[in-house]
Amino acid sequence: MTLRLLTLSLLILYPVAWFAPLMRAGLLPIFGLSEISVITGLQSLWGSDVILALTVTAFAIFAPYLKTIGLALVQWGLLDTRIQPVLHVLGKLAMADVFLIALYITLAKGIGYATIETAWGLYLFTGCILASIALSLLTARHLRQQDD
Repeated sequence: MTLRLLTLSLLILYPVAWFAPLMRAGLLPIFGLSEISVITGLQSLWGSDVILALTVTAFAIFAPYLKTIGLALVQWGLLDTRIQPVLHVLGKLAMADVFLIALYITLAKGIGYATIETAWGLYLFTGCILASIALSLLTARHLRQQDD
């Protein structure tokens, strides 16, 4: 029951993480910093690069949420356990998004003209993804124990 509740809590935490500030960025510290979230980043991308916006939307929004919904359905016995390899791949795609954000922060800090500070939303988003991976592993172990 605890696994189920934790998984269902991710369905609430993911949307919070999407709107939470991932970072604060600006051109030189004297101009102030703008907060960037997954949603504001996607809004900006949709105006400039639709292909990248679709890719990031798939990685940041759909992959982790679909994986969590699938995992909850497996835990409640409403979806066949043979779907777990697909859910595992969705989890990896979601983690790729966190890697890209970290890479962009590192690159921008190396430029020297931009100021970037990580914000609490990045840790929340990363925590949600890591919690989802851990819950998948625990669910797989629990299902194997039930089969034995």
